[in-house]
Amino acid sequence: MRVLYSYILLLFILAEPLAKAQNGIIVFQSDFGLKDGAVAAMKGVAIGVSPTLTLLDLTHEIPAYNIWEAAYRLYQTVPYYPGGTVFVSVCDPGVGTERHSVVMQTKSGHYIVTPDNGTLTLLAEHLGIQEIRQIDETTNRLKNSNASYTFHGRDVYAYTAARLASHTITFEQVGPKLPNDVVRLPYQKAEFIKGIANGNIPVLDVQYGNVWSNIPKTLIDQLGLKAGGTLHVRISHRNKVLYDKAIPLVKTFGEAAIGNDVGYINSLLNFSVAVNQGNFSEKYKVFSGPDWTISVSQ
Repeated sequence: MRVLYSYILLLFILAEPLAKAQNGIIVFQSDFGLKDGAVAAMKGVAIGVSPTLTLLDLTHEIPAYNIWEAAYRLYQTVPYYPGGTVFVSVCDPGVGTERHSVVMQTKSGHYIVTPDNGTLTLLAEHLGIQEIRQIDETTNRLKNSNASYTFHGRDVYAYTAARLASHTITFEQVGPKLPNDVVRLPYQKAEFIKGIANGNIPVLDVQYGNVWSNIPKTLIDQLGLKAGGTLHVRISHRNKVLYDKAIPLVKTFGEAAIGNDVGYINSLLNFSVAVNQGNFSEKYKVFSGPDWTISVSQ
């Protein structure tokens, strides 16, 4: 019996790392749009490696060259997929240059195939870096693509992701191990100082023009406000104040009259501002990125 128990325990220990092994799912993100065949070409390469792969889309509507938004959409989405999922993120204005092409394994067991150009900023911070490997293009590059320098999304990233997700290669076979650090974009991190919650506007809720911040609900709670109370919001871009107003904090948009400004906690449990059934971004010319800041106080 003791021998059987030891054998079962050994199987459990050996199986634990496999829980985060690649699961055959690839999720694609890019700034390509869907007007041409770029996204289809990447998926074609992946299916060519293994027709059993599951191919999904995060978004292909990242604004052109906007590395910061690519970083945020990964942060917003990756944690909701099971460990072992492979993500391909291609927002690569430096394609063909000396920036590293990498696969980062997060401590949550996700794999991100991307140029190391700032795209990994938020995932590295929030999920942690387990290991990073530089893609060895001598083995992990689409056959007969060496003459192409401007479509690494197809020739290198989709191909490597598919080989990894299908267990054609191991993570170690991606390429040489790199130090556990990535290129990081600077931004205002959320903090609470002297009764003021400060943060960044990382992204818009683009369909509605709502403005999302990185200030978590826990910092808003420190203000001692409850839904229905009033808070003061100031929004700046490169130290120029564009919005400075007292607005109500609501749980639902139905608590405010149509056209009124409101503060609320969004689906990621971060503070946000909106015009009820209007477009806050357009009305006040407020946008997003690492150089936009927001502060909230009583």
